[in-house]
Amino acid sequence: MAVMSLFPATVIDNATAYRWLNEGNAVAIDCRFDLANPELGEAAYRTAHLPRARYWHLERDLSAPPSGRNGRHPLPSPESFVALLAASGITRQTPVIVYDAADGLMASRAWWMLRACGISAAVLDGGWRAWCEAGLPSTAEPATPVPTAPITLDDWHLPVATAQTVRAALDDPGVLLIDARAPERYRGEHEPIDPVAGHIPGAVNRFYRENLDPETERFLPPERLRAAFAALLGAIPPQQTIHYCGSGVTACHNLLAMAHAGMPFGQLYAGSWSEWCADPSRPVARTPS
Repeated sequence: MAVMSLFPATVIDNATAYRWLNEGNAVAIDCRFDLANPELGEAAYRTAHLPRARYWHLERDLSAPPSGRNGRHPLPSPESFVALLAASGITRQTPVIVYDAADGLMASRAWWMLRACGISAAVLDGGWRAWCEAGLPSTAEPATPVPTAPITLDDWHLPVATAQTVRAALDDPGVLLIDARAPERYRGEHEPIDPVAGHIPGAVNRFYRENLDPETERFLPPERLRAAFAALLGAIPPQQTIHYCGSGVTACHNLLAMAHAGMPFGQLYAGSWSEWCADPSRPVARTPS
């Protein structure tokens, strides 16, 4: 039976992850990261992590260098990410469990990139916190993967939007822009990171934390997510959505939630607001609360 038919495609619980790490050939990817302290996640990994876990750094491994006009966390080239996969011992036959500190924010970015390479990947629901609360084993020993031959990848297998795609969508009523940032950032009332406050005109707001149970920080059941996104999209097909956030990370959380709900993939605008607002010729909208 094919790996994809056996392994969860979106979100994985502790028990299933433990079984795959112990009885299957899955590997884990630790994506813990703190924007305010970029080395904190890797330091936490060195202290303790899931068995068979490698560490991927958001800025070194899951992003290309920013130029000041391509967003804060631009996607790396497919070629450089393929090299990371090979160094991590990951092939298209390797199931991958990705996790972060709790809410899946960083892990969803790695999940999107893995899926965009044709790799079977799932995000650990509740992340490192849930794993520890369940009393499951951890280790401080760093992983020593056996490098593999790089997979062949000419381009991402999932749809990616550019700033030009987004600008064209502003005049297309058949496309819906979805902003994953906190409501006050979307409205333009508070912008702690980027130099311009506001949102892309016509975008609707779906704060990524609405995908989670506020008490457990676990993903809502697929049927609840499906109902919420169906209400947000209205008559717009899921494939006609463009997802963005501040830098192309949080947007992946909404893409993961929609996939978990059984909905087709929309487009990721990886440059997101940090790229959009870097060009003063691009329009900006603000919405009073």
